[in-house]
Amino acid sequence: MPWIIGIDEAGYGPNLGPLVMTAVACRVPEALVGENLWRVLRQAVRRQAWKEDDRLLIEDSKVVYSPARGLGELETGVIAALSAWRALAGLSSAGLLDQLCPSHHPQVRRESWYRGDGLLPLIADPERIRDGAGRFQCSCQKNDVQWQIVRSVVVCPSRFNELVDHWGSKGAVLGEGLRELLCHCREACTPAESQFFFIDKHGGRNNYAAMLQQAFPDGLVVVREEHMERSLYHVLGYGEDIHLTIQPRADGEHFCVALASMVSKYVREVLMLEFNRFWQTQVPGLKATAGYPMDSTRFFEEIRPAVVRLGMEVASVWRQR
Repeated sequence: MPWIIGIDEAGYGPNLGPLVMTAVACRVPEALVGENLWRVLRQAVRRQAWKEDDRLLIEDSKVVYSPARGLGELETGVIAALSAWRALAGLSSAGLLDQLCPSHHPQVRRESWYRGDGLLPLIADPERIRDGAGRFQCSCQKNDVQWQIVRSVVVCPSRFNELVDHWGSKGAVLGEGLRELLCHCREACTPAESQFFFIDKHGGRNNYAAMLQQAFPDGLVVVREEHMERSLYHVLGYGEDIHLTIQPRADGEHFCVALASMVSKYVREVLMLEFNRFWQTQVPGLKATAGYPMDSTRFFEEIRPAVVRLGMEVASVWRQR
């Protein structure tokens, strides 16, 4: 059975808080390769935010979540969908990170604002999550869609700035996260089965062969196509077909990329709740921030005296790019 793997991030643009990048993967019958999984799993999922019914909303995280919409729909979709292969309901936020990004959790634990004590779900209705999870599992079983991999990378400001300083490029942060996720998926996927990676593209870069080669050191990355609309690659030397497609708005075309987008956004929002809670205890009356440029300067100027008082380095709070 071939593997379908989606990779996307949340938090690349902000000056505050972590960047989160996630890969999710399922195995599907040969007949479903190239099929629209929204259509295949339509009894359990929907992609129209305006169409309210009992199915899970799985879409680009920017559609599912906004400050106005709140966290409920995003949290319901992530926990219910991931329940097909990971039990998340009832965990603390620390348990969430242990499940999704065990190699990065120690880095997050070093953040002064992190406690990891929030219980999941934070606001979503547990009964709705259970119903959605059950419906999703039934639909996946009916169509032989097997979910088996979910892994996240979390990059906090100190590490983010280190990578930018070392490589002289903000894009290098995404490249490092992508390399790690590709390596994990390659090792976790069943040998001798085809792997189809779909990756959301950011910025104007079209050439990824050198970056991808680092993730597949024992193989040869062959360029099939490199254009603004998409870049295609084929990896030789591993005994199985490995194909990679990097394209803009992949989260709007591929179910697995949309789910990866949602998981990344959910992990970031869980962490940003803790980030804001910490700084609001240090600066009474402080208004919470999402960390994006339009509001991050205001927030940082208000917490700057507390940053100095606590003896913290600016680079541990503020991303330089």
